[in-house]
Amino acid sequence: MSFEIEEDEREWKNEWKEIRKQGDLFDSDKSPEIQIPKLPYKFSYKFLDDEGVSSTLMIEDWEIGALYWNCLRAAEDIEAIALEKVRKKYEGEFLKEKDIYLFLGTTKEWHMRRANNPFVIIGIFYPKQESQISLF
Repeated sequence: MSFEIEEDEREWKNEWKEIRKQGDLFDSDKSPEIQIPKLPYKFSYKFLDDEGVSSTLMIEDWEIGALYWNCLRAAEDIEAIALEKVRKKYEGEFLKEKDIYLFLGTTKEWHMRRANNPFVIIGIFYPKQESQISLF
């Protein structure tokens, strides 16, 4: 299994900009338009399935986006450093030190297209690996 990072568009498509606006949920008189920032990268895992077929599933979990923005802030807006920190977590820690489980979901767009593999990763569960202790 490998962790992949691919550069993506930096701005939302125009049709998504209106959908992605967010206002104040608790004050209907005051609804500032806040544009949710778009992740400029796509993150995915590439692996072989049970039949030996290579699959690449994009990670749509909010947690990886939050990690990227936090790493970018800590790296004082140096993207290369932020991406390396994300890679260290998702490739180094999760794949080498944890027992990783992927929660999959699909989107209407890919489901309607009847794609060969309409699934995306919507969550990752990563308990610590426990090696079996000897019985004797």
